[in-house]
Amino acid sequence: MPAIRSAGLRGFRAAVAELGGDAEAFARTAGLPVAALDADDLLVEDIAMAATLEVAANALQCPDLGLRIARRQDLGMLGPLALAIQNSSTVGEALECTERYLFVHAQSLSLAVEEDPYGAPGVVALRYGVPAGLIAPIQGTDLGLGFLHRATVALVGGPYGLRSVELPYDPPAPLEVYERFFGVAVRPGRAAALLRVPATLAARPLHGGDDALRRLALAFLAQSGPGGGPEVSPRVRAIVGQSLGTGVPTVSGAAHLLSMHPRTLQRRLADEGTSFGAILDDARRDEARRYLTTTDLPMTQIAAAVGLAEQSTFTRACRRWWGRTPTDVRRRGTP
Repeated sequence: MPAIRSAGLRGFRAAVAELGGDAEAFARTAGLPVAALDADDLLVEDIAMAATLEVAANALQCPDLGLRIARRQDLGMLGPLALAIQNSSTVGEALECTERYLFVHAQSLSLAVEEDPYGAPGVVALRYGVPAGLIAPIQGTDLGLGFLHRATVALVGGPYGLRSVELPYDPPAPLEVYERFFGVAVRPGRAAALLRVPATLAARPLHGGDDALRRLALAFLAQSGPGGGPEVSPRVRAIVGQSLGTGVPTVSGAAHLLSMHPRTLQRRLADEGTSFGAILDDARRDEARRYLTTTDLPMTQIAAAVGLAEQSTFTRACRRWWGRTPTDVRRRGTP
């Protein structure tokens, strides 16, 4: 069964409480683990999450529940994917990495740029939702389209030229509710869930990004997926491995990529029998071995490549790792 990160339910508990409902009761009715209501990185069945939204909307007689939850979410919900998006240089670059890596957040969801279904010049469509042939869940699709719209507004810092919203169903909420939310015409009963936008949106520049952070986030995403398991230590190893050579890896940097507090990350690593320092030391040792035995780089450059400021520090590390100097390791190899 396809999985989705529980971060997709951010704002659900608060929205339900505001309406006088019991979020945990709705989750249990739909077969969703109650813990998913307060965590970002639990992997749950997407059908259970969609059912939770529908059960709650029906019980609370709130047909626009998905849109209400969308108002409470932001890009941070997407974890490492959010970092790649926020540090892109253009909207098109942000859309490209979202198309490529949305599966890390939700296996069954996709985002694609397509031709405008009406053939309007200078307009394209952002198609969101489940694969063709599957029935789009109403509240889940409302939530996804609402999130995509608000995230785009936040990304560009204001209106982005949205032309219309296409819905693949007849929504239970009045169209006026949707049109107030999106600010444009909303058309029900269409072939797919679409946001129709200017073709020029892709070239719109985004400012204040960090290209090194973006490349690190993309490298991390390339090694990740919703099926990666609950342990954080393998993901920290991937982050540290990608960071060496571009800067000194830090607990706070890794925690940022994993969307958790540094103390939470340290506690999780301790529970797994390791620490950030141990992972960093292992990564430095492995990289040092590779540089010493397969390249002719000067020792000062190798020290810098593994994140050690001085050659003397590198020499002490080599003695600790292998009981040999870097020169001896280069000549004789590691024990």
